[in-house]
Amino acid sequence: MFSRLLENLARYDVVLEPDENTPEWWAGAPSVVAAPDGTFWLAARMREGRSPRGRRGYEIRILQSNDGIHFELAHRIRREDAGVPGFERPALVYDAQKQGFRLYGCSPLEDGWAIIQFDDASSPCEIDPKSWRKVVAPTQDADLYLVPEGYKDPFVFWDKDRWRMFVIGFERVERIHHFDSIDGTIWRRAGDWPVMQNDGWHNYYTRPACIVPLALGYLMVYEGSHVRWRDPAYNIATGLAYSYDLNHFIDLTPDAPLLKTTTPGDYHTWRYSHWLCRDDAVYVYFEAARPNNTNEIRVSVLQRSDLMK
Repeated sequence: MFSRLLENLARYDVVLEPDENTPEWWAGAPSVVAAPDGTFWLAARMREGRSPRGRRGYEIRILQSNDGIHFELAHRIRREDAGVPGFERPALVYDAQKQGFRLYGCSPLEDGWAIIQFDDASSPCEIDPKSWRKVVAPTQDADLYLVPEGYKDPFVFWDKDRWRMFVIGFERVERIHHFDSIDGTIWRRAGDWPVMQNDGWHNYYTRPACIVPLALGYLMVYEGSHVRWRDPAYNIATGLAYSYDLNHFIDLTPDAPLLKTTTPGDYHTWRYSHWLCRDDAVYVYFEAARPNNTNEIRVSVLQRSDLMK
């Protein structure tokens, strides 16, 4: 199982490298959307290695492409321009009803990590860095036994009749939380929490990467780490799960991660992947560790039939 998937994911093109080829400098956390005119838009988190951990994401960089592989710079949203301490994973989506683009992000604000939303724009190039507002933030939720200290790294998509958001919620460890929304701005908790248990090889962190709609049900691409791994907060690998309703999930890779970086080094990081289906192809964008402890964004192109083989 997954043999063809692994074979094809071992072949990739580099989309974006870090601005400095120095340890702890990363280009990663890609979020990709294909516009109605065929243009691919990619939002990425750029990270430097000098600031304290958790404050190193200095920019959301937006790129565009005609083929989904070769990208050019289109827009920058710097932390200074937005007036926030830093960024992590963004989520760029296209609202077909409003015929515009929407960008979500996350930042460590005064009350903890929160999900933020920028004003919609007709083009990702026109997103205003100062237009953000909090949409999912830590609260005292009486229905939760352990209240998350913050939420980060959203994956957002339209599903039939509503928007869905899978995010990291953390209280010492990181777990998967699920929210839904009619308008993409007012979010409510959806389903049971946590979405998956932190156990097996992902007993330290269990985090959402993306959701891939299938002919029947959904493929969840998740990521995680083991408490005994080297630097498990950043040494992240990837696995797969299946759900028929986005409320109940079956771990398809419970014994070991499916995906690690194919390049040698101190880290085996293969994370923050976005699997974008377009026609019969699946474009898989992911952040991967390089041998010198930097990270880059890569893309592999699969056929839809490869997903479950």
